[in-house]
Amino acid sequence: MSISLLTVIIIATVIASLNGFSNRTLLDRWLYIPYDVKHHHAYERMFTHMLIHADVMHLAFNMMSLYFLGSYLEDQLVSSYGFSGGELQLAIIYIGGGLFSTIIPYVRHQDNPNYRSLGASGAVSSIIFATIIWDPTLPLTIMFLPIAIPAYIFGPLYLVFEYWADRRGGTGIAHDAHIGGALFGIIYVLITNIDKGKFFLQLIFG
Repeated sequence: MSISLLTVIIIATVIASLNGFSNRTLLDRWLYIPYDVKHHHAYERMFTHMLIHADVMHLAFNMMSLYFLGSYLEDQLVSSYGFSGGELQLAIIYIGGGLFSTIIPYVRHQDNPNYRSLGASGAVSSIIFATIIWDPTLPLTIMFLPIAIPAYIFGPLYLVFEYWADRRGGTGIAHDAHIGGALFGIIYVLITNIDKGKFFLQLIFG
């Protein structure tokens, strides 16, 4: 029996994050620091930040979101492309989304030695929005609000909120990374299956 890529990602992230909670040296080495990427060529930081988190709540929220939405998307991709093809697609969406989520922070903070970020939020956002484009009728719920919202409504509302929160600032959350990850997930599905995008637009505009 083959173990799913999603399971591997979650286990690896939980182990690395728990280790990072008690190992400051590891945490400092894996943080995303655009200044170090530009001035010290520490390109590995564009990937390693996805494996570590600030605290248990940060880790739990990301992994729960990844598990519920990622499991659904993984099943859909495997059904469409076969096991190997589906797992490859999932890997591209997750890792590519995590990488893409570093672009806006890099542009903004490449000369700021004090900027740091961490977490898989950008990669998870990529999975969430790939799922939304793949199946825009999927009912989604927001934490503390037990009302299911169709994905094609949830997605735009989420992006508007993230943009507003990013402009407002002061939250200590990398909303720009969430937006970057979301854009990658959307673009990837549109490139690989444009019919999904057409269906999404039909739901929005009738």
